[in-house]
Amino acid sequence: MSMDLIELWRYPRFFVENGADSRLTLSEQDLYHARQVLRMKNGDKAILCDGNGTDYLSEYREYFGSGERSGVRFEVIRTMTNQAEPTVKLRLFQCLPKSDKMDFIVQKAVELGVSEVIPTVSARCISRPSGKSAANKTARWNKIAYEAAKQCGRGRIPVVGQVLNFKKAAEGLNKSDLSIIFYECGGERLNKIFDTFSAVSQINLFIGSEGGFETGEVELLRKAGAIPATLGKRILRVDTASIAAVSLIMNLSGNI
Repeated sequence: MSMDLIELWRYPRFFVENGADSRLTLSEQDLYHARQVLRMKNGDKAILCDGNGTDYLSEYREYFGSGERSGVRFEVIRTMTNQAEPTVKLRLFQCLPKSDKMDFIVQKAVELGVSEVIPTVSARCISRPSGKSAANKTARWNKIAYEAAKQCGRGRIPVVGQVLNFKKAAEGLNKSDLSIIFYECGGERLNKIFDTFSAVSQINLFIGSEGGFETGEVELLRKAGAIPATLGKRILRVDTASIAAVSLIMNLSGNI
């Protein structure tokens, strides 16, 4: 890693919607963070990302306006291709765990390179949010994903989708993708799977809740083209299993 790249990681990072425009409008939360927490002043540097994989090394110039029409003027110094996005698109179908474990899973999965998290309700899930509760949880998880993406230097903001039932998740799979279900009763080793599917660009990953998967759910995914896989002979907690699985996939795909 060059000294130049090391220096870039020191700067605060914000996602913007209008690319390299010299007049940028940050979200209300980011605007508060830039002015009140970081106390940015003229000449301070930041990395601005358009959310499509392009970064702009920029200098803070001035604050303008008020209320919804307020923003910060930056001067773009250099345009760069973001280096933190993985070469594979990994979608994590996470069967909902108890308590606040999903918060941790979303944060760490985004840091490790997941492109999308789909909260999934399987037969053995205890947590089954619906209606307003599900909407509130999804909003919180997306906020966690956004903050994690900023912190780790992602070029895109991973999305946490709406809560989905297991059958619909299985029916929506594309057979041209590599779909993997980690099954506590055994399956293929990941390195063997990747020996066969080394050129795949889209991966769907299913992780169970505390109770694991029912046999019928595994068979449903098999019919949809998914491959049962194993994380070894130890039984891992749901949050451990998710992070271990994502880490291994990122490593085997050359992204760690």
